[in-house]
Amino acid sequence: MRTKMTIYLNQVERVKEFVEAANKFESDVDILMGRYIVDAKSILGVLSLDLSTAIEVQIHSDNPEEVTYFNSVMIPFETI
Repeated sequence: MRTKMTIYLNQVERVKEFVEAANKFESDVDILMGRYIVDAKSILGVLSLDLSTAIEVQIHSDNPEEVTYFNSVMIPFETI
């Protein structure tokens, strides 16, 4: 099971959809970009990043069902 994925959020509408998806999870979901870690459930935090490049998203969960669901929800964001 992957707990990290590389995604692309190059449009404001995609950011909105991503934050809504991240808020579906009880566990923490973070965006990792260089030395920055941003709460993926915060639209302002996500919009503060350079969205012209790929970003890494990670879920912090010990629940395999939640991680599997996370992987399926993030699939649409893996492509540009």
